Amino acid sequence: MVGYDPGAQSAALSPYEAAFAGSAAGMVTRALCSPFDILKIRFQLQIERVSSTTPEGKYRGLFQATRCIHSEEGLSAFWKGHIPAQLLSICFGAVQFTSFELLTELVHKSTPYDSQTPGVHFICGGLAACSATVACQPLDTLRTRFAAQGEPKVYKNLRHAVSTMVRSEGALTFYRGLSPTVMAVFPYAGLQFFFYNVFKKLLSPSSKAESSGENIRTLICGSGAGMISKTATYPFDLFKKRLQVGGFEAARVHFGQVRSYRGPIDCAVQIAKEEGLRGFFKGLFPSLLKAALSTGFTFFWYEFFVNAIHNVKSGQKTHVSGESFVGR
Repeated sequence: MVGYDPGAQSAALSPYEAAFAGSAAGMVTRALCSPFDILKIRFQLQIERVSSTTPEGKYRGLFQATRCIHSEEGLSAFWKGHIPAQLLSICFGAVQFTSFELLTELVHKSTPYDSQTPGVHFICGGLAACSATVACQPLDTLRTRFAAQGEPKVYKNLRHAVSTMVRSEGALTFYRGLSPTVMAVFPYAGLQFFFYNVFKKLLSPSSKAESSGENIRTLICGSGAGMISKTATYPFDLFKKRLQVGGFEAARVHFGQVRSYRGPIDCAVQIAKEEGLRGFFKGLFPSLLKAALSTGFTFFWYEFFVNAIHNVKSGQKTHVSGESFVGR
């Protein structure tokens, strides 16, 4: 089970072990889910209506957008910005899961609440994600810029992007969209951990004979939690993406209309006026696919690496005790 479990037979994870498991889970998940992230960002940044019946914008649907990106930019376009995205996933996973393990342990030892209840997981999950967001926001902005640019590229590589942005826009540009991100990430991550906890308990095996499908249950629970939390908080993610490409309009002219926003409230008002209610959910379908896969894989790989750590530690203990017995 994710989080501090006082009833677990194995010892609690150390911060270093939680950081390793979280970063490894983030790295593997990012490599698998990057294409859906690229599609989601392209839809989110499109001002024109996303519709196959009334084609106005460059991207009109999931399959059309996939074909368009592939024909114009090649297969590698689906992994644009993969280096900053991987750095983001590794950093975010390490900070989030380390914070979550520490917070749930603190709650159990310092309060009368059980660390394995859904409510505790909601609060601790939200706080853990907020700390990870503040630490990793510059990497998220870089990832968005790389994913948003077309051909010819504005940024040649990571170093060129950092130096160009600092020189032309200032260091604070790396924190564009931070306020809607923090507003969204607390309920988003909180709901992820909340529903993952609920689903895991609902689908927990009643006997050891049924525990063989634990990996499948982990994927199902994580996917369900990801889809629910993404739908509930999606507009905030869209605001963040629109704000992160502010000052980057020249690179997006050939994609269609571009807009400048003074902040999250102005962004919401302009979207409501020009794009209507549906504008707040542009790119929701690929985002739900990505959320289902990424959240499912994140929890799956996290528990996989946690179990691997416990197996290595138990193996070492068995080896040491065996040597002690032989020494007698």
